[in-house]
Amino acid sequence: MSCQENTEFSPQRYARIAGFLYLIVIVCGAFAELFVRQKLVVTNDAVATANNILANEQLFRRGFAADLIACLCVIPLIMLLYELLKVVNKRVALMALFFSLVGCAVQSVALLGHFAPVVLLKRGLALGVDPALLQAQSYMALQLQGIGYAVALAFFGGTMLSRGYLILRCTFIPRVLGLFLVIEGVAYLANSFADFLAPGIAPTVFAILMVTGLAEVFLCLWLLLMGVNVPKWEAERLKHA
Repeated sequence: MSCQENTEFSPQRYARIAGFLYLIVIVCGAFAELFVRQKLVVTNDAVATANNILANEQLFRRGFAADLIACLCVIPLIMLLYELLKVVNKRVALMALFFSLVGCAVQSVALLGHFAPVVLLKRGLALGVDPALLQAQSYMALQLQGIGYAVALAFFGGTMLSRGYLILRCTFIPRVLGLFLVIEGVAYLANSFADFLAPGIAPTVFAILMVTGLAEVFLCLWLLLMGVNVPKWEAERLKHA
C-alpha cells in the first residue's frame, strides 16, 4: 500500500468507491428504464399501459425506487469524481459537477411523472373518476416523465463532454475512456434534441446512444477494478499546485 493511501484522501480508495457507486447508478437506471417502463408502457395505448401498471404495481414501484436510488448515488459519485479530476483542470471539473447536479435534479423532478399513474389509477378510481380519463392522464404523465428524462440527458451530455475532456488530458486513467465519453456526450445531446425536434428519427438515435453508453460501463469497471495510477495522479496534483 502506498503512503498516499494512508492519508485521509486516497485517490485509489475514492476511485474504487466511485466505481461502486457508478455501478449502482447504471444497474438501477437500466432496471427502471429497460425492465420496468419499457416492459409495462405500451406505445400509443393508454388502456393497455394502465392495465399493465395495475397488474404489476410492485414492479412499477420498484422501478421508481430504483431510479430514486440512482439519483441519490449520483451526488456522492460526482463529488468523488470531482476530487479525482480537479487536479487536471479545476474549472472544467466543476463544470462537469454542475452539469451533473442539474441533470440529476431535473431527472428527480421528472420521476413524479413515473409515480403519477399509481396515484391516478388507484385513488382516482376510488373517487369515482372516469377510468378512461384516468388512463389517458396516466399515459400522458409517463410521456411527460420521458420528456423530463430527455432534458436531464442533455445535461448529462454536458457532463460526459466535460469529464471526457478531463480524462483525455489526464495520465492516471486511460485516455481512450475519455474519447469514448466525449462520443457518448455527443450522443446524449443528439438523443435529447432528436426527441424534441425530430421524433421520427429518435428511436435510431436512442439505439446509437445505447451503444455509446458502454463508455460509462467501461469507466465504471475501470474505476472499480483498477482504480487510478496513484503516482501519476500525484504528479498531476503537484504540477497544477
